[in-house]
Amino acid sequence: MTLTDERLRELREKYADAHGGEIADPRFRRVAAHIFSESGTRAAPYSGIPTLLSAPLVKPGDAEAFDVLQVALLGIPMDLGVTNRTGSRFGPRALRTIERIGPYNHVLEVAPVHELRVADIGDVPFRSRYRLEMSHEDIEQHVDRIVAKGILPLSVGGDHSVTHPILRSVGRDRPVGMIHIDAHCDTGGAYDLTKFHHGGPFRNAVLDGVLDPTRVIQIGIRGSSEYLWEFSYDAGMTVIHAEEVSGLGIAAIIEKARAIVGDGATYLSFDIDSLDPAFAPGTGTPEIGGLTTREALELLRGLKGLNFVGGDVVEVAPQYDSTTNTAQAGAQMLFEILSLLAFSPSLKP
Repeated sequence: MTLTDERLRELREKYADAHGGEIADPRFRRVAAHIFSESGTRAAPYSGIPTLLSAPLVKPGDAEAFDVLQVALLGIPMDLGVTNRTGSRFGPRALRTIERIGPYNHVLEVAPVHELRVADIGDVPFRSRYRLEMSHEDIEQHVDRIVAKGILPLSVGGDHSVTHPILRSVGRDRPVGMIHIDAHCDTGGAYDLTKFHHGGPFRNAVLDGVLDPTRVIQIGIRGSSEYLWEFSYDAGMTVIHAEEVSGLGIAAIIEKARAIVGDGATYLSFDIDSLDPAFAPGTGTPEIGGLTTREALELLRGLKGLNFVGGDVVEVAPQYDSTTNTAQAGAQMLFEILSLLAFSPSLKP
């Protein structure tokens, strides 16, 4: 089809003098209205104080602003539970430096930072940088204050041990289900005189009665630690290995995940090492043969409408990545989970 002179005149009349925020389609106009001023300017993504997903900054002590939140973004800069390479304590700071994530999720059709009452509430205040068990107590107590207000917690770790105290909080009234995307099942037992390491949070959560293993699916599992994950199978968790992903297909995995968690309260935990190190090398326990970023996005977006009560992105260790790709991927996954929370039945009105 050739562009006619008449059609060109129509396009010129409509767009020649319009600024970027003057959009006719109502789906997109509602997003642009949050971004552009009347004169057509918008805030520079590299300016201001960096926050998670460029969300407003609200301190928990500011009750008037905090209590009305629907979702609280928080950092958990603690990696005392790692088995080898440290560094995920810098994960929250790394994700805060990533600009231009969002504002619009074109697949889920939501601009979550603008359409939800959401804020970055800062980091968990730790009493000690050295004591792992005490740090877990601090996390649980901090998340308790969030959950008590009916706010959904969305966290950035930190190593994966931080999810155990979060589950103790969100699962206190009833055990929750979980969609767990990771290279490792993280259901190992105690060693080196502690069970509170990043290889065992979900065994701990099940035994604490806050996680229902029959409503848990673990996706992307691979690597040389399979011998450690007996508890997953014995407890009734569903494990999808990375080697199965191509054969099953993402659509079938989404269908299985939705069937397993049902309409009950569900937590979503995303370990960045679920991604192949070609996409996310900046992590403490990289495993080749993982998910691509495109597969991860398709998987997450297929979970729209599930009853999520919180989520996390963990194990971003930025110093092992000279490109910042890992933090970029982590921030995008955080954005996708926040987008999902916009459709959760547990989101307070």
